[in-house]
Amino acid sequence: MRGLSERVVMITGAGGGIGSATARRFAEEGSIVIALDRAAEAVAAVAHEIGATGARIEPVVADLTDRESLERAVQSVEERHGGVDVLVNNAGWDVFKPFLQTSVDEWLRLIDINLVGALHMLHLVLPGMAERGFGRVVNVSSDAARVGSSGEAVYAACKGGLVSLTKTLAREHARHGITCNVVCPGPTDTALFDGFRQGASNPEKLEEAFRRSIPLGRIGQPDDLPGAILFFASDDAAFVTGQVLSVSGGLTMVG
Repeated sequence: MRGLSERVVMITGAGGGIGSATARRFAEEGSIVIALDRAAEAVAAVAHEIGATGARIEPVVADLTDRESLERAVQSVEERHGGVDVLVNNAGWDVFKPFLQTSVDEWLRLIDINLVGALHMLHLVLPGMAERGFGRVVNVSSDAARVGSSGEAVYAACKGGLVSLTKTLAREHARHGITCNVVCPGPTDTALFDGFRQGASNPEKLEEAFRRSIPLGRIGQPDDLPGAILFFASDDAAFVTGQVLSVSGGLTMVG
């Protein structure tokens, strides 16, 4: 895609399924990938695999719930590369329970990771983008934000907040040459979806129900997401901002 070579791309949750798949695709386009994750071994393994191809990728260990670690990470990127051109807020976490069975501690952790973590990253990265007059923000939300999802009430609320936040920032920062868009995965075969399966009384029946409800007839794979994310980050989407794109095999259709 146009305009991705030499761009400095920071991806949160880069040690996981969608994050690592997205890191690979940006690396293939010639981007300088900053792979951020709290899981040191996982993100190091991803960086080693991608780096072995000759691509430029740097693993960064930081926790989205720790503002100081994020400040250090962003400052280091600014010092080495001049700033972040593309921010992909991909990291997420969920607990699968009916709302009335959840605890306040679980709410707070869900909010800290899925919403406040993204707020921290945006608050740290947007000033540099605005100063340079260029930036691309892609927030990875969820179709749970658009249509709800049983057993994911607080997660859906956080992801819905991310959609509203993105639209607001798209308006506030359009004059700075920054676009902000959202990708909403449907059911995707990641560690998070494994947790969803484990929380079900009959995981095989649940997965088969998902397959039947998806018009394309299968659960999404991590490699299904990077194309949409890279599109929003590319020059091909230079006139696209404040938009939400579902990547769900047709499970949800809104137009």
